[in-house]
Amino acid sequence: MVYRFAICDDERKQIEDVEAILLQWGRQRGHVCQISAFPSGEAFLFAYGEDRAYDILLLDVKMKDLSGIDLARRIRQEDDRAEIIFLTSYFEFAGEGYDVDALHYLLKPVSGEKLMQVLDKAAERLAEQPPHVVIACEGSTIKLYESRILYVEAFLHYISIHTAEREYRIKENISSFEEKLSNAFFRTHRSYLVSLRHITRISRTSVTLEGEIELPLARGKYDEINRAYILYM
Repeated sequence: MVYRFAICDDERKQIEDVEAILLQWGRQRGHVCQISAFPSGEAFLFAYGEDRAYDILLLDVKMKDLSGIDLARRIRQEDDRAEIIFLTSYFEFAGEGYDVDALHYLLKPVSGEKLMQVLDKAAERLAEQPPHVVIACEGSTIKLYESRILYVEAFLHYISIHTAEREYRIKENISSFEEKLSNAFFRTHRSYLVSLRHITRISRTSVTLEGEIELPLARGKYDEINRAYILYM
C-alpha cells in the first residue's frame, strides 16, 4: 500500500526524527511511504493548493503565525478524510482537536513505538474509506470521492466531472475513467456516465438526477439501467 504523508513542523530535528519513524513503519508493515516535509503552515498551504491527495498529516500544534490547530481547520474545509495526528509539547491543546476529527495527539519527543501504533490505527481507518479517484485538475491533485460525483460528461479529449458543488474538467477519455470507478456508475450514453446513487427517475429516453438534472438515455439501455439500479440499491 502507498501512503502519502505530510509533516509540518518548524523544528528540523523533529521532522527528521518523525520521517525516520515513518520509513521504519513502512518497511516493517510492507507499505510505501511518500513523505513531504514543510517548515511552516504557510509553506504547507502553498503546496496544498496544488496537491491535496495526502493520506496522513502530522502537524506541530505550536508554530509561528499559523498553528497546527488552525492549519487543520483550513484543511478540513477541503478534506474530511485525511488522518490528522498532532505533535505537541503541551497537552493543554488536546481539547481543540475534536472539531477537526484529529486521530491522536503525540507528546514530543515522539516515541517511535507510540507513533507506529497510531499509524496502524490510521491505516485501519483509511482502509475503511469509501471509493474514490485521484484526479489532476487545474494544476492541483485532488482526491474525489465517488459519493460526490453526480455524472461525468465527455467532450472530445476531455471529460467534465460534475458534483453538487462544482465541475472538474480534466483531460481523459470517458471509457478509461469509467474503469477507475465502482459499479455505482452506469454509462447511459456514449457521452455520459451517471451515478446510480443520485438517480431520482428513469424514463425510456432519459434519467433524472438530484437537482432535476436530466441526461439522455441511449436506445436499448432502459432495461439494463433498471437492472443495474435495482442491484445497486
